[in-house]
Amino acid sequence: MLARLFTRLVDINGPWARPLGNLNVRLLRALFRPLWPLKDFLNGKWLGHSLHGALTDFAIGALLSVSVLDVLGYGRASDALLGVSILVMVGASIAGLADYSDTDGLPRTRATVHATVMTSALVVYIVSWVIRSGGPADRTLPIVLALVGAVLVSVGAWIGGDVVYALGNMIDRHAWRFWAKPKWQALDVAEIPEGTLVKAKAGTQSLVLVRNGNEVMAIHDVCAHAGGILSDGSLEAGGREVECPLHGSRYELATGYKRRGPTTFDQPRYEVRRSQAGGWEALRIATHD
Repeated sequence: MLARLFTRLVDINGPWARPLGNLNVRLLRALFRPLWPLKDFLNGKWLGHSLHGALTDFAIGALLSVSVLDVLGYGRASDALLGVSILVMVGASIAGLADYSDTDGLPRTRATVHATVMTSALVVYIVSWVIRSGGPADRTLPIVLALVGAVLVSVGAWIGGDVVYALGNMIDRHAWRFWAKPKWQALDVAEIPEGTLVKAKAGTQSLVLVRNGNEVMAIHDVCAHAGGILSDGSLEAGGREVECPLHGSRYELATGYKRRGPTTFDQPRYEVRRSQAGGWEALRIATHD
């Protein structure tokens, strides 16, 4: 019941958040387009999952601890922790912009509300820290501001969690797909033209294939980042990589390894061979094996 109420309260902001989010994403994509190595770093390609999520865990815990230290009377400790927390929160915000630039539809709208609430919290905390830095005799105002910031951070964290866990933003699209032991399955294509992206089905799974001479490279057709269809994308790096048409994630066809973000996950890959009955068959090979 509470979750539905909170969701309705967030979605009330759609009339202003939707156009603001569209504007923000256009500007961010223009900014990051020539800086894709930096964007890969901010997305967390090197980390294996979102950098933003890792930084916000630290920042939120530390910021809430500031109010605890304030109440307990550890003023110097809370002031120092607040200064560090603000720096981490700024870093988390910058990393979050990289993730935000690849959102679409409802996730983009709710992420805009999330970013607005978190930015407001950051401003409140900065004001609290500036007042504290002046060494006031009465610390009531900066302590109250920190409590207001804690409320805003909690609200923003709930919205951010909704964007990830309810709407599936920045999660691995293949995390729940494979449970059974891999087995050889017939492909629904008789021929695989050389040097072109070919869509195929192996049982219930969709694959994208590329043949180079006698070698057939295959990975799952659904992009791990946001569900784009890779067979609708383009071949890059001399035919060794495929680029997703949605947000430009790139994967190495021979291994499934991520080569460019915003994806932070590898693609499931497959071994393809001629079947004894004629045609082709495929076997999933886990990328972590």
